[in-house]
Amino acid sequence: MTRFLPLLMVAALSGCGPSQPTETVDFLVAHPERLKEVQRLCKEDRAKAGEELCRRAAEAANRRFFGDRPEQQSK
Repeated sequence: MTRFLPLLMVAALSGCGPSQPTETVDFLVAHPERLKEVQRLCKEDRAKAGEELCRRAAEAANRRFFGDRPEQQSK
């Protein structure tokens, strides 16, 4: 039994982790098609889309509108 407990703990902890990657504001700024999709989801059902994702989409839209787009940056 004492050998089984650490193995069980390792197995249980290996299942812990992020369920899905989160979409950052920078990602949404760089991918306008995904930004539009997220905005549509937020408009249809904000509770289902998630408050945090909707806030990120709003910030990304502001950055794109005010000119903080990747294609506008000088190389």
